[in-house]
Amino acid sequence: MWLPLIATALLLSPQAPAAPATAPPPAAPQEKATPAAAPQTAAPRPRDEKLPASESQAKAALDKTPRHGEYVDVKNPAGGPAIRTWVEYPERKEKAGVVLVIHEIFGLSDWARAVADQLAREGFIAVVPDLVSGMGPNGGGSDSVSSRDDVVKLVRALTPDEATARLNAVRDYAVHLPAANGKSATVGFCWGGGRSFAYAATHPDLAGAVVYYGTPPEAADLARIKAPVLGFYGGDDARVTATVAPTEAEMKKLGKTYEPHVFEGAGHGFLRAQDDRNGANLKATQQAWPRTVAFLRERLK
Repeated sequence: MWLPLIATALLLSPQAPAAPATAPPPAAPQEKATPAAAPQTAAPRPRDEKLPASESQAKAALDKTPRHGEYVDVKNPAGGPAIRTWVEYPERKEKAGVVLVIHEIFGLSDWARAVADQLAREGFIAVVPDLVSGMGPNGGGSDSVSSRDDVVKLVRALTPDEATARLNAVRDYAVHLPAANGKSATVGFCWGGGRSFAYAATHPDLAGAVVYYGTPPEAADLARIKAPVLGFYGGDDARVTATVAPTEAEMKKLGKTYEPHVFEGAGHGFLRAQDDRNGANLKATQQAWPRTVAFLRERLK
C-alpha cells in the first residue's frame, strides 16, 4: 500500500524561492494536503474447501491438491486426434463411481479441472473431456487457440451427434478403469449443462444427470430419459430459467424424475462466478453443491 506525499513534494520543489536570511514574513496559511484515498479493493474471499473453487481460485486449488490427476488420450470414435481428457482420482480404498464433467462453452479450462478436483475430494472419479479436441489449429483443442472467444467458436461448431459420440467414448473408457465401480453420471455447466440433460436422453445406462443452468432437449427427447435429472438455475438468468417450468410439467407428464432448483438473485454461471451479484451467486453455490454431491452419492453407490 503506498501513499503519495503531496505536501512534502511541494516543499522540496527546486522552483521554490530561497528563504530570506533575516526576519522572514509569516508564511501564508496553507491547506494541509489530503492523502490520496487507498484503492477500495475487497480482500479475496477465503476459499471454502467444501465448495468447488471459483474461477479466480481454480489455479491455486489445482496447484495444492493432494489428489492425483492426469491427462489421458481417449480414442476418437470418428478417427483423427484423440480426445484429450483430464482424469482425477479420489483417495479411497473402494472402487468409485464415475462423474463425467461436461465443460462450459469455454472448453476444458482450469476451472473445469478444479470442479473435477472437488468431485474427487468427495469420493468420485472425475473425468473431463476436452470435447473440441482435434478441432483447433494443428489438431489441438481448447488450449490451441489464443482467446476464450476462439474456444467458444470451436464449441459452437461441435454438432450434437459429435458431442454425444465423444461423451460415449470417454464414458466407456472411464467406467472400465480398474478403480471404477462401473456406474456413471454426468454434471454439466452452461453449454455443458444442456449437453448433460441431452446425454441423459441418449444413454440408457446413465445413473443420473446434473444440469447447471443448461437448456433442456426437445420434448420428444425427454421421453427417452431414464435417469433422474437434477437442475440448478439462477433466478436472474431468464433465458435459461424460463424453460424450467415447462420442462418440469412435461417431465411430470412423462413420469420422469426432474428436480429443478431456482436461486433468487443468482445469475448465469453462478458456480464459476461465486463472487458476483452481491453474494447471491455464492449463496446459490452453497445450496446447490451439497445437493449435487448427495445426488451423485445416491446414484453412484
